[in-house]
Amino acid sequence: MVLVAAQAILGAQMPMIFVVGGLAGGMLAGNPCFATLPISMIVFGSMTTAPWLSPLMQRRGRKFGFFVGALCGALGAAVAAYGLQLGSFTLLLLGSYLTGIYMSAQGFYRFAATDSASDAFRPKAISYVMAGGLLSAIFGPQLNKLVYDATVIPFFGTYATVVVINLVGMFLFLLLDLPKEKDVEGKEEVVREGRSRWELLRDPTILVAIICAMVSYALMNLVMTSTPLAVLGCGFSTDDANDIVSVHVLAMYIPSFFTGYLIVRFGVLKIMTLGLLILGLAGVVALAGVELANFYVALILLGIGWNFGFIGATSLLTTAHAPNERGRVQGMNDMMVFGCVTLASLASGGLMNCSGGTQVDGWYAVNYAMLPFLLLAGGALVWLVNQRRVARIGA
Repeated sequence: MVLVAAQAILGAQMPMIFVVGGLAGGMLAGNPCFATLPISMIVFGSMTTAPWLSPLMQRRGRKFGFFVGALCGALGAAVAAYGLQLGSFTLLLLGSYLTGIYMSAQGFYRFAATDSASDAFRPKAISYVMAGGLLSAIFGPQLNKLVYDATVIPFFGTYATVVVINLVGMFLFLLLDLPKEKDVEGKEEVVREGRSRWELLRDPTILVAIICAMVSYALMNLVMTSTPLAVLGCGFSTDDANDIVSVHVLAMYIPSFFTGYLIVRFGVLKIMTLGLLILGLAGVVALAGVELANFYVALILLGIGWNFGFIGATSLLTTAHAPNERGRVQGMNDMMVFGCVTLASLASGGLMNCSGGTQVDGWYAVNYAMLPFLLLAGGALVWLVNQRRVARIGA
């Protein structure tokens, strides 16, 4: 329940920042090709944090790591707000990087839920924590409507509000009580080295889980990052952009109430495949037109596809490593996932603003870019199924 509440309250800052990050970047950058760079820095911060934050949590505990994340979230928003006050794009980028440390910590909420879960309950535990994002999807963008233009400096109110969210929300972790890992004899586990990163990546299940998580999250970020710019570029308002992002984030998390059950009922690989197909359908709808209805439907499908693909990949990953490999595997996974998301957010600004003569051309380029990565993830799933079939025949 603590993790669900943290996902709901602290998680509200992410849709707020993702709505205004590209707009604030466009205001300060000078070059429209760099408009989404603040969002890229958030994801880059998450990517570079995961390799040390995950092992830190294994040594010092989840609670310590989550406090670090919330403090960095507050500091990042404060630095970004100061950058807006000074008109400094550099400070906005620095604050965005620090926000990425919070984003990395939030990503480990889902893994923390599995630390003491049984094999059968693990997919449901992940889903319940992710479902906490439902409240953040409602609360974040609607709160952002009240504060983003509440000050003379555009978007300053958003970042100031995020500071408060972090400082208040971090006290939730005082209630977090995760048991220490036990070995089969009931004693505290003796730390063993486990497999190297290269050996872990040679495990077909781990490799495919990481690939599908990378593709699901990166494509969702690619499209979502450019959506506010596309909505405004097509003549709609900032409130429209907030509403579309709000509906999108709802679609990301509402399925979490039953995704775990679907995984248990039908199998994780089928749910991941369904997620990739829905992501592809989101691209088709986006390419069909630039009316508000197209934006809404495309972003709803994008959220559902991400949910099935990402929760499925997370569930698959947790079945493929030993407890003593947890810190290494989860840190490596999130580093690679958010590395791809960083590239996607960078590409989003370039495709949106620098690949055609109009915003519509850029929006179409963003959605066409999804195809090769969906084919990559789909091919990886087919390969894993074949690997498991061969292993069963060999056994």
